[in-house]
Amino acid sequence: MKGQAVATNQWYSGLIFSRQPEVLFAQPYSVRAAATGFEMSLPTRQVIPTERRDTEIHYPHRLPLVISPVTFNATQGKLAKASDWSIDISMGTPTDRFDLTVAHGSPYVFGRISQGPVAFQTSNSSHRTHIGNDDRVLTLSSNGQTFAIFGPSGVRWEQAGAKWLAHLPPGKGYFSAAVLPDNRPETLALFTRHAYAFVTQTQVKWQFDQTNSTVKTDYVVTTEVMEGKESKTLQGLYPHHWHQNPSVADQLLGQYETIRGAIRLLANNQFSTQLTYRGFVPFWPAVKQHPRLGELADVMKADVRNARRNMLQIGNGPYWQGKGLQRITKVMDVAEQQGDTEAAKRLQSLIKSRIEQWFSGKDRNTYFHLDKTLGTVLAYPEEYFAVEQMNDHHFHYGYWIRTMADLALRDPDWASDAQWGAMTNLLIRDIATDERGRADFPFLRTFDIYEGHSWASGVGLGDLGNNQESSSEAINAWAALILWAEIRGDKALRDLGIYLYTTEIEAIRHYWFDVHNLVFAPEYKNKEVSMLFGGAYKHNTWWTDEPRQIKGINLLPISTSSTYLGLDPEHTRRSLATLPEDTRIYESRGKRANPTDMWQDLFAKYMGLTDPSAGLKMWDRWGAVELGDTRTHALHFLMSLENMGPPDFSVTADHALHAVFKRKDGQRTYLAFNAGIKQRTVKFSDGQVLEVPAGRLAQTTRQVIP
Repeated sequence: MKGQAVATNQWYSGLIFSRQPEVLFAQPYSVRAAATGFEMSLPTRQVIPTERRDTEIHYPHRLPLVISPVTFNATQGKLAKASDWSIDISMGTPTDRFDLTVAHGSPYVFGRISQGPVAFQTSNSSHRTHIGNDDRVLTLSSNGQTFAIFGPSGVRWEQAGAKWLAHLPPGKGYFSAAVLPDNRPETLALFTRHAYAFVTQTQVKWQFDQTNSTVKTDYVVTTEVMEGKESKTLQGLYPHHWHQNPSVADQLLGQYETIRGAIRLLANNQFSTQLTYRGFVPFWPAVKQHPRLGELADVMKADVRNARRNMLQIGNGPYWQGKGLQRITKVMDVAEQQGDTEAAKRLQSLIKSRIEQWFSGKDRNTYFHLDKTLGTVLAYPEEYFAVEQMNDHHFHYGYWIRTMADLALRDPDWASDAQWGAMTNLLIRDIATDERGRADFPFLRTFDIYEGHSWASGVGLGDLGNNQESSSEAINAWAALILWAEIRGDKALRDLGIYLYTTEIEAIRHYWFDVHNLVFAPEYKNKEVSMLFGGAYKHNTWWTDEPRQIKGINLLPISTSSTYLGLDPEHTRRSLATLPEDTRIYESRGKRANPTDMWQDLFAKYMGLTDPSAGLKMWDRWGAVELGDTRTHALHFLMSLENMGPPDFSVTADHALHAVFKRKDGQRTYLAFNAGIKQRTVKFSDGQVLEVPAGRLAQTTRQVIP
């Protein structure tokens, strides 16, 4: 592992960085590799009331089974191996091996030891149960849970006070352990059958079917059979794996109730998911007819005039500068489409100048730095511990990559590798290298392959594990990859971006929004999660408990790649309907939002993706605007939706950059952008065909059944 770039931002990163043993949330288990022994626990729900008069849901690491060597002392765990969702933890000495393998979703922990007995001890008193008749298996009942330890043939079990010892035969230094989901004999028999197929490698494979606009993801496990003939392990599938997945529906064998909902068991070394990629275009066309065109012209004139100030209104580091760049780029989009080409060119020049200042390396105050020790690109001045703790790189760099992509649409020479494109590629490699085992950058730094979403904390410290707050800023980064790749003709990067974008959207719908009612505990009072941890979920933020910002952090930035926020209209309505009561409670605690209509632009746009007229009614020209947005972009966005209708997700196309909308009267609008150098024909799934000139956005409409 020392020869590879450091795996930051993963569920197991605390194992690398912490001086003290950290809890890792593998799901369904939590584990902790301490010098006193390896701990494995099946967390159970805790409901935590808050001063906000809501609840947090925690699944803490508690009452573990402790596994330790007998003839030598274990050491605090180190990361010995990492594949896509499994890790090996080394707890041995220079002369003795004690290794544990842990994998996301696996109901087993797999152990290997060089010599001597292995000790097993529950946190509370336990007693041996006899729910099976296999001499290799020890089952212990403690605190309402059933632990099962699977030893090799010839193992001898001995009780020594509060501990149980497994005396392993010579040459058979292996065992596995599980916490059973129930104590039925048939469950133990199932676990015993697969307990000796040890997981040695996990790997994801993604494939984008452009014709059908679908992403197929294969999850493949490699096993080593320690004894017997069974080579298949049990894998625990998360809700985003098994829900509405006919390929596994009739194969699921049991389940764990976890912080991610039901993790259901599959006896197979491979399974697949298939998701629809719903597309986006880099900008929407001109609004030519609308009663508020005069208002749009007025706010655009003001935003163009104030662009330099608004490009960095607060902060001075890569996050706020990146947000500011994308913010002004979206004004440039609207000005260009509405026919003010002179303003668009001025904005383009302003944005380029600021990027060159950062990318050139000539400015002593604002610059990027390649750190070959960790294998990362850092940016100074630091914001939000992005250097010290390696936090939020996908959030920060996503804004820069998206801005560079938007500029590359207008000036490909300036964005070429010979000028500023190579620096953009470096930022992409920092957050989304698709090769494993490299020394310069880790594989998919922030993305958790099995959980299907990103993690924001670089070092992953804390009793609740790693976390991510702004899922929408992750989506912004993946959309940026897709657009940049389309411009560059990089099919592999495009397909990676589509995989990340589509998969994380599905995870958001399950774990942040729970649109299928499969995840949130009945005691959880809110309609969405704003902070997702390995061992908790909360309705809060790192910087404030003001309700509008709590809700908005998983919406911003709302751009043309945010149409997924219109996928679940009933969720949108339920979520926005809570704002008045949430605000009342907040104010009853002696607090007050400043301004009181904080981020009203975001909520209007969010509603607009479900009900355009209602969204536009929520918009206040003179109201507060989020500092990554502008009045120009917000109003153009809302007017466009009122003219075109909300997104129509029933239609896809055979091209990455497409979008479809449908009004209540049945008029369907088709958009497609061609980033290539030759005209192309885009075919939509309902039979519509659109000819798109090179470097242009094309649109057409037709009447369909309302």
